[in-house]
Amino acid sequence: MLKRLAVLTAALLGLSTAAAHATYSVVAYDPDTGQLGVAVQSRTPTSGARVRYGMAGVAAIASQASSNPMMGEIGLTLIQRGFSPEEARDMIVKMDNGANNRQFAIVDTKGRSAGWTGSNNSGFAGHICQPNFCVEANTMTGPEVQNAMAIAYVKTAAQKLPLVERLIAVLEAAEAAGGDRRGRQSAGVMIFAQRAIAGYGDHMYDLRVDDNPAPVVEIRRIYNVIQARDLPNHIGESIAAGKFDAAFAEVDKRLALDPKNDDALADRARVQLAMNKPADAIKTLKQAIAINPKLYYQVLRNENFKPLWDNAAYKALGDYSRFHPLAPSVSGPNSMPMPPIPK
Repeated sequence: MLKRLAVLTAALLGLSTAAAHATYSVVAYDPDTGQLGVAVQSRTPTSGARVRYGMAGVAAIASQASSNPMMGEIGLTLIQRGFSPEEARDMIVKMDNGANNRQFAIVDTKGRSAGWTGSNNSGFAGHICQPNFCVEANTMTGPEVQNAMAIAYVKTAAQKLPLVERLIAVLEAAEAAGGDRRGRQSAGVMIFAQRAIAGYGDHMYDLRVDDNPAPVVEIRRIYNVIQARDLPNHIGESIAAGKFDAAFAEVDKRLALDPKNDDALADRARVQLAMNKPADAIKTLKQAIAINPKLYYQVLRNENFKPLWDNAAYKALGDYSRFHPLAPSVSGPNSMPMPPIPK
């Protein structure tokens, strides 16, 4: 069986195409949560879609430089079949005639890690593999980049930060140390956790920035937006109990993470309206509608804002003539009829 797997691996590696990725990345395993993760930044577009591989409960792999996608796909298969990361690495390297152009790293759910930096990688290039993580980099300003990445991971792991935050901190440390010597363009972070979505999917986080002059900064912003969205919302309970300060504190916490969170601003307006301050509520809603113009019509459908529905100052914040009640939804298995096609 192992012989057949080796032949299949060799064939797949030989058939796959290569793409140049001058990049730095990290793979990691959190033994406290069982999560696996990969993070990457590159001076090429869409690195988040091309470098990261993983499967919850198995392993995480980053394949870069003149990357070969089969290093991720076959690497996962080898780990599933009981090979260690070092054994999987060695098998892949022996079977790939382009191995000297590649760089990849593997970590499994036993915390074992292994890396490979081919001799033809653009300098500076290298990797550091330790229990539970491995960092790798090529076309960097110097060894200080990967050193900073490794130190950042160890420090954030000691702080027990969530794995996604550790990986973002590693990318930030790489940038602070000099990063890719050609510049910045794309980044990605993926966290794998078993049954993370509706009891099935294993992509707990899949953050990507495909083309941006500061992709790591943008990754952090996107993560903060998600964190703001996922904070508990007790606005209704606080209003009902007359705890307006608590409600405002909750809103402020969300806005600190995501200053352009129009939903949080709408919640602030809701509290102001409950305090019988309609003018303040309309002023806050004006700010929210400037961020998201469609919020104007949502407020007109929200019973919490009913005192403002006929308020002339609120109506003036948008085009009231375009507002209309929603048509009834059509549920069930039957398809709606095809609408007429204009000639």
